[in-house]
Amino acid sequence: MTQSATPRFPIVLTVAAAAVLGLLLTLGVWQAQRLTWKEGLIAQAEAVAQLPPVPLAEALRAADPEFRRVLLTCRGLGAAPFVELQTIEDGDAGVRLISACPVEGQGTVLVDRGFVPTGTTERPAVDAADSMPVVVAGVLRRAPAPGAMTPPPSGRLFYGRDMAAMAKALDVEGPVSPFTLYATTATNPDWSALRPVAPPTAFANNHLGYALTWFGLAAVLIVFYIVMLRRRLSRADSPKDR
Repeated sequence: MTQSATPRFPIVLTVAAAAVLGLLLTLGVWQAQRLTWKEGLIAQAEAVAQLPPVPLAEALRAADPEFRRVLLTCRGLGAAPFVELQTIEDGDAGVRLISACPVEGQGTVLVDRGFVPTGTTERPAVDAADSMPVVVAGVLRRAPAPGAMTPPPSGRLFYGRDMAAMAKALDVEGPVSPFTLYATTATNPDWSALRPVAPPTAFANNHLGYALTWFGLAAVLIVFYIVMLRRRLSRADSPKDR
């Protein structure tokens, strides 16, 4: 009967486990930080939603007008040139019509006039000579930048809210607000296919669940590593018959 040699410490297994553990903990901490950010965003949206609407120019002078309800009088908005943004609204595919409107002292704001479902081929008439004032109520939201995988625009059809590219397509000169005005009232009351709708101010908040998932996986990994290590050392310490 012989005694087994002193077992070697599993360096490769330990390094791999430590790397995965670090990744899991990093993801858990990141989701916990996202949870704090999301809770603050929800609180901000709920507080601002209770405020009365103000003129758009006044709202844009604020430090952060995100979620603010506003009123805008824009000449010729009902017949203004527009670009289209491919999107899905309540499960329906379609496009949003986006036009530009100058705001005194604030440059230009892009106005999301509403949603048109796929299958509706008609569009509002465009008339550069139209100067009829259109009073529109809406909500200000910061436009999310298009992702790296977002396709480039095809003519006047966009697949992401690239504000600079949209402004260029609409022949806008001068500064453009980083906020989009989402109309909540009709810019074209005689054309019911265009449905004004703003993004919801209620946000899904699943970050706590995600954080617990990552931390839970980290705990499972630690237990698994300890069990494997003890089993390996136990086998190595067991005497073997020759």
